[in-house]
Amino acid sequence: MEKLRIVFMGTPEFAVGILDTIIQNNYNVVGVITAADKPAGRGQKIKYSAVKEYALANNLPLLQPTNLKDEGFLTELKALNANLQIVVAFRMLPKAVWNMPSLGTFNLHASLLPNYRGAAPINWAIINGEQKTGVTTFFIDENIDTGAMILSKETTINPNENAGQLHDRLMNIGCNTVIETLELIEKGSINTTIQTDSGDIKTAYKLNKENCKIDWNKSIQAIHDQIRGLNPYPAAWTFIADKNEEWNVKIYKSKIIDETHQLSNGTIVCTKKEMKIAVENGFLQILNLQFPGKKRMTTQELLNGITFSEEAKAL
Repeated sequence: MEKLRIVFMGTPEFAVGILDTIIQNNYNVVGVITAADKPAGRGQKIKYSAVKEYALANNLPLLQPTNLKDEGFLTELKALNANLQIVVAFRMLPKAVWNMPSLGTFNLHASLLPNYRGAAPINWAIINGEQKTGVTTFFIDENIDTGAMILSKETTINPNENAGQLHDRLMNIGCNTVIETLELIEKGSINTTIQTDSGDIKTAYKLNKENCKIDWNKSIQAIHDQIRGLNPYPAAWTFIADKNEEWNVKIYKSKIIDETHQLSNGTIVCTKKEMKIAVENGFLQILNLQFPGKKRMTTQELLNGITFSEEAKAL
């Protein structure tokens, strides 16, 4: 049985949980690759990735290449003498990198492949109203998330679960799946499954301002799913207009109210304690939101300081 020498590649918090589990299970991580430092926030202070913070705290050898094809980086990577690489939420690798170790490079992806290949699988599974999702380990090849699958684990998505809650559950499931995958590789007993594409494969597109904006003409369920699928980040958003003012508002939490009405879509109905927005076949009660320049708050907290007229509308 070949002793594993692992290089781990990842950037966000999701990857940290996996890396920590690998370390806690006494695997030999000979190096960590993460994104280059970049300025963030209003002060543009240099921000370390979550994986870098973890690597520094645990004295793990660290590389932060800006160009994965750079000869200097490839030389440093080769010098780590790894026989296996594990990738979790990093970036697309050139063949010179993923083909380097003798046992290959495997990725943990937060979906049931081949569905939801791409940048935001957790978000899109909820936005699209899926009732189940999961994680998949697979060997990396030339394309994004298309390689031969090793293991997949399925879980149910709860009806009001948001992306943050599902993220944490999938990270835990992913930890176990990565360890199981490592055990199979150690024993030399891996059986892979080639991904087969059918016409109805769903994609996990990169999130942007356009696909996070709420369309109040969509079905009540679709809007509710979009809101929870983008909570806590980057958040669904809408314009709220009242008289001569207009605000760009993030909405984090909603509740479906089945109620017939004659109001046009987007009409805002407020009491002193609650805000409802009219949509087809009912109202969405807004429970948690954020106005520009304000902190995230409950609707009741917002309505303590602002009063909307009957003209108020979500656009």
